[in-house]
Amino acid sequence: MSYVGSQNPPQPRRPRRRPLTVAVAALVPGALLGWVVYDAVGEGGTDQASAQTPAASTSAPPTAPPTASSTSDDEKPSPAPSGPLKGKVVVIDPGHNPANFQHTAEINRKVNIGTNWKGCDTTGTSTNSGYTEAKFTLDVAHRLRTLLQQQGATVKLTQDGDRPYGPCIDERAKIGNKAEADAVVSIHADGSGAGNRGFHVILPAKVKAGTADTGPIIAPSRDLGERIAGNFARATGTAPSNYVGDGTGLVTRKDLGGLNLSTVPKVFIECGNMRDSEDVALLTSGAWRQKAARGISEGLVSFLEA
Repeated sequence: MSYVGSQNPPQPRRPRRRPLTVAVAALVPGALLGWVVYDAVGEGGTDQASAQTPAASTSAPPTAPPTASSTSDDEKPSPAPSGPLKGKVVVIDPGHNPANFQHTAEINRKVNIGTNWKGCDTTGTSTNSGYTEAKFTLDVAHRLRTLLQQQGATVKLTQDGDRPYGPCIDERAKIGNKAEADAVVSIHADGSGAGNRGFHVILPAKVKAGTADTGPIIAPSRDLGERIAGNFARATGTAPSNYVGDGTGLVTRKDLGGLNLSTVPKVFIECGNMRDSEDVALLTSGAWRQKAARGISEGLVSFLEA
């Protein structure tokens, strides 16, 4: 994901009504351990960059056949086993689609996000060596789905690399709404400049325009975002973004259709910067991606059991 090019710039910072850091007691005290690890070993992760196609040096992912998508409007989430989250529905939104770059006309089509019109989707970003954001988000989504299902949650993905492109950002929101999800998390990685590091969680701003009305979901989404941020820091040992969010790991935006059009609690998480070599070492590590999935899962569990 990115704040430039086909993505939107960050909104001006609002005056904060209270200090808000990932380390405060309202989040997870254990997140302080993440800071210690970060200082000791230099781990981190962040997000912001130009959306682009995969590097030419890598082979392009094959175009998925236009078969019925697992996210069609008629599909219902699969039954989940018994566990502490039995009866809870979680929608995971893996950012972008591996084949988006082969369908530029389709993903450039404008859709209404309430405040304005935006492109259906983007290609996402990639590392300099060609590891794509779309591949990263699907991998983390699969790991996260397994962890949540093990605790009894019913889990639905907005896409699983099983459709030619998309879904568009308005349809992504619709999937969570139709599932009447108890929580939705959209997974991304950024592509900012080298030296920009650290994760951040994006929260919905107050929007009431057209079909968008985020008023009812602002408070629960903030609660969800704070819990994910604290647990992500603790599980991965990474620090909040050093370039957005004033060190809190939390950013509020009103220009994202996936948040504007949601009627259920939803946040985005930018797990790291795919253009910073230190973050890339984390994002391309399967062991670290498992930690990332665990951190997001623990944040979701904390929210759903509250």
